[in-house]
Amino acid sequence: MNILLTGATGTVGRHVTEGLAASGHRVRALTRSPAAASLPAGVEVVQGDLERPETLAAALEDVERMYLFPVPETAHEVATLASKAGVRHIVVLSSSSVLGDEANHSARHHRTVERAVEDSGVAWTFVRPDEFAVNLLWKWGHSIRTESVVRAPYGRAARALVHEADVAAVAVAALLEDGHEGASYQVTGPRALTQIEQVAVLARTLGREIRFEELSRDAGRAAMSGSMPPPVVEMVLDYLAESAVTPGPVTDVVRKVTGREARTFADWAADHVDSFGTAG
Repeated sequence: MNILLTGATGTVGRHVTEGLAASGHRVRALTRSPAAASLPAGVEVVQGDLERPETLAAALEDVERMYLFPVPETAHEVATLASKAGVRHIVVLSSSSVLGDEANHSARHHRTVERAVEDSGVAWTFVRPDEFAVNLLWKWGHSIRTESVVRAPYGRAARALVHEADVAAVAVAALLEDGHEGASYQVTGPRALTQIEQVAVLARTLGREIRFEELSRDAGRAAMSGSMPPPVVEMVLDYLAESAVTPGPVTDVVRKVTGREARTFADWAADHVDSFGTAG
């Protein structure tokens, strides 16, 4: 079986690539810069760009299954090209945000890709992770490294943060096994933790004190505005406010699809200790 991976060097994609490289199937990875891509042995690397669908012909040749990173601007054209090339199954990296209001920036982004694949006529599987634990690296990493502090609004907002390797494991299963066609998998961690509890887990894992300082919504907006566009800031603030009242969802998708329990937030923290080390 020939499998094409897009986004193969990304946060989730690199785990998908590693999982498929060990499967014995022929794996092809699409990248803008093949010379710079560090991928497992045996993975064929081809040049191409999802933002330029005209570059994909060689990558799609003889491909049966495809892992699709979400690029809504060209999703319709890419999915149509995949269908014409004979791709039989597309596994889409989507988001649980599509289950909410499509006025939400993330929901529009990901649902556009899902619809494009649905319209193509190719069998599909949608992998819809909830909030990634890895987002904490850019949200909190600098202040933890430099000040041993986390400043955020809605400290009691509780989410079941998901390990990126678990999202990849679900995608790998959907690519390798029959029976996942038409399935939409909402992927979460095994337990919802408040932001205050998340900081406590990080402190235990790193072996040092980390303070949590509560921000007001306005102060949180100001802090986030330096790294996110306004619609995304409001989206994040809204879901934090909601999660402070009603914890985010917890599913058993990882266990059902992969046969093993989802990694805990403590597992994720242990896997990323080096990223929270002392800043130079």
